[in-house]
Amino acid sequence: MGLTSIALLVTTAVLALAGLAATVWVWPRLAGRGLPPVLGRAGLLAGCQALTVAALALLVNYYFGFYASWADLLGADTGAAQITVAGAAAGLRVLDSRAVPGGRIEEVVLPGATTRLSEEAYVFLPSAYFKDPRRRFPAILALTGYPGDPRNLMTRLDLPGRLAHAIALHQVEPAVLVMMRPSVVLPRDTECVDVPGGPQALTYFATDVRQAVTAHYRTVAGRDSWGVLGGSTGGYCALKLAMSRPDAFSAAVSLSGYYKTIVDGTTGDLFHGDKALADRNDLMWRLARLPAPPVAVLVTSSRKGEADYLPTERFLSAVKPPMRASSLILPSGGHNFNTWNRELPQALPWLVQQLAVPAAAP
Repeated sequence: MGLTSIALLVTTAVLALAGLAATVWVWPRLAGRGLPPVLGRAGLLAGCQALTVAALALLVNYYFGFYASWADLLGADTGAAQITVAGAAAGLRVLDSRAVPGGRIEEVVLPGATTRLSEEAYVFLPSAYFKDPRRRFPAILALTGYPGDPRNLMTRLDLPGRLAHAIALHQVEPAVLVMMRPSVVLPRDTECVDVPGGPQALTYFATDVRQAVTAHYRTVAGRDSWGVLGGSTGGYCALKLAMSRPDAFSAAVSLSGYYKTIVDGTTGDLFHGDKALADRNDLMWRLARLPAPPVAVLVTSSRKGEADYLPTERFLSAVKPPMRASSLILPSGGHNFNTWNRELPQALPWLVQQLAVPAAAP
């Protein structure tokens, strides 16, 4: 059974409950001071706790989507399984395509002509995409947190369904949605940094992804028609992509994002002693030291339950024209999908409304 399968989760939970019942039933029979009864009681407790911890761990992983498979959990889902070398002539590859309410979702591999990176993505094409072959569309790059699974953007946040609903209500114009995870070299967390001598993650998203999508789909190439959205690590990446590459993106939404690169055991040495590079990846440093980029951003947080609330307030206070910043602050809410689902009904339409829509072809 797969790591994220309901069957495995239910089976483990049932075994945990059965273990608890068995412990209660057998415990009186193991009364005594000899070594065998003591070992028996210790074995029952250890087995009960192991099953309970396993059930809780599977539940947490199922909800947050930390690991997508057993290979992902064990660190075996790396190398060629995650990264393929793509030459400049290599194009986007479609692995699967299926109809969904309001459009179609295609599973693709996006090559990096300049960075030679490659990553899986899911592309939502609204119904309007298939009605007029001359029409071109704005596009949104949506990023998960780390380690993340791009399928969570569909199963947990229902971004395609939300976008299709907003289009049907005429809240927004039709747009193409590109759903990905922010790390292109799992299990490493690149934090969307162009690592010296390493993966050029920022350039991959800002240049290669946009070029590959625009070459294959009818999306507008100009920065005024491209936005980026993400949660947690993806939120930090969304802000950084818009602020550091305003030539590529004109708007961004950060759901519970942070404002400075996290460096820990999952990232390794991202800057190799280059303080100037570290500073450029610090969004507060950019606001204080560099010219404000001509972009619009929306940041979200919660007064109670989110560790980024005060940093978000400081970020909003530091923004100056021509950059524009808006906020969506909940009274309470944790760092989880439930909170982001409460924010997306406003955040997603806001982002699409910032994007330029090309005039219809005559």
